[in-house]
Amino acid sequence: MDERKIAIQVKEVEKAYKLYDKPSDRLKEALGIWGRKRYKEHYALKGVDMTIYQGETVGIIGTNGSGKSTILKIITGVLNATKGTVEVNGRISALLELGAGFNMEYNGIENVYLNGTMIGFSKKEIDERMDQILEFADIGAYVYQPVKTYSSGMFVRLAFAVAINIDPEILIVDEALSVGDVFFQAKCYHKFEEFKKMGKTIVFVSHDLSSISKYCDRVVLLNQGIKLGEGSPKEMIDAYKQVLVGQYPLPEEDDSLLNDRELRAAVGSGELKEAAPETEEDRIQNPDLLEYGTRDAVIEEYYVTDEAGRRCSAVLKGAQCCIHMTVRFLADIGEPIFAFTIKNIKGVEITGTNTMVEKAFLEPVKGGSVKHITFTQKLDLQGGEYLLSLGVTGYEKEDFQVYHRLYDVLNLTVISDKDTVGYYDTNSVIRVTDQQ
Repeated sequence: MDERKIAIQVKEVEKAYKLYDKPSDRLKEALGIWGRKRYKEHYALKGVDMTIYQGETVGIIGTNGSGKSTILKIITGVLNATKGTVEVNGRISALLELGAGFNMEYNGIENVYLNGTMIGFSKKEIDERMDQILEFADIGAYVYQPVKTYSSGMFVRLAFAVAINIDPEILIVDEALSVGDVFFQAKCYHKFEEFKKMGKTIVFVSHDLSSISKYCDRVVLLNQGIKLGEGSPKEMIDAYKQVLVGQYPLPEEDDSLLNDRELRAAVGSGELKEAAPETEEDRIQNPDLLEYGTRDAVIEEYYVTDEAGRRCSAVLKGAQCCIHMTVRFLADIGEPIFAFTIKNIKGVEITGTNTMVEKAFLEPVKGGSVKHITFTQKLDLQGGEYLLSLGVTGYEKEDFQVYHRLYDVLNLTVISDKDTVGYYDTNSVIRVTDQQ
C-alpha cells in the first residue's frame, strides 16, 4: 500500500453537457411538460481516475478535445463534475486562464491585491509578496496604469507573476509557460524548476513533449474524454505518438463522446452556457481569418493530412504531412501560382513555398476548372503552435495579381520530444572522437 500523502484524488469523474435540439425543448423539460428526455449528452470526460501524491510532478497529455483542460478546471473548482469526486489537499494556484479575475479599469497594483484576495490571501500576506511579484512581472511604471492600457504581453506577465508568486502547495499549469518573450519564458521555467526542487505538487498540461519528459515524474494520457493509461513520461509519450498516427488501440466509439457537431450547434444557439470542450474542427479553422483578392480563383477547401492520409491538426516533428487546397477558377488565368506560408503565433514567417519557386505547375487554367493542390513535406519545425496561410496569385502581363489569399486560416500543432535552438531543427549528425 502506498503510504505517500495524497495531494489530489480524482475518482470516476464524468463531465456531461446536455444538448437540446431547440430552446423550447429545454423549457419544456424544465416545466415537466414532457416526461421523456429532451436532450442528448456529450461527455467531455467519462470515468476518469487519477491519484496525484504530494511532491509529484504529473503531466497530462492528449490531443485537442481529449479533456485535459476540463479535468484541470474540475480540480480547481472552475467547473463542477457531473459525476464522481475530487479531493484536494493543499492550497492551489492555477495557471489556467491568466488574468481572468482582473478588473480592466484597475491599475496593476490594485489588480494584484484583487487577485490575491480572491485566492485567499490577506492584505498583509500580499504586501509581503508585492516586491517579488513586481520584480517577476518586470513591467516598470506601467504597474501604476490601468490594465486596459497594457499590451497583451504586459497583461500576461503581471497575471503570471501574481499566480506563481503566492507560494502554493499545489501548482496547476495549463500551457501557461509559453507566455511572453523568450526571456520571460526562461524566467517562468526557472520558477517552475524551483517549485519542483521545493517538493511542491505540480500538475502540468502541455503539447511540449520535451518539457513533459524533462519535468514530469509520471504522465496521464487522455483521449476523447477517456483515460487511456498512465506511466513514465517515455511510455506515455510513445503511446501518444501512436494515438496521433491512429495506431493505438482506442476504446470502442461511444455516441455520447462523439456529438461534436451537435455540441457546436448547442453552443452557437446559446443553449450550452458552460465552457464546452474544444472540437477538432473548431480548433484548426480560424473564424476571424483575413481574406482578400479579385476572386477570379477561389480557395474552396483546405486541410492538412498526416502520413496515413487522415485529416489532422497535429503532426509529429519530422513526420511527413500534406497541405491540401482545392481551388475553383471563375475566369481564365495564364499561370496561377499556388502558395502556403507557415508562421509562428507571434506572426513571424518561418517557412513556405509556392508552385512557381518549385517549378511544379506552370500552365494556363480555364475558367470553370477545379484544381486540387497538395504540398507534401517533412516538418522539422520545433514543437509548438503555428498558423498556416494559403494563396492563389499570378501575373497578368507584368502586373502581380492576388486572386485569393487566406491568412492564418488553419492552426497546426507540431508535437516534439526534442526541441533544438531556433525555429527549425537542422537534424545534425554528430560524431565525437578522440584526437589521434
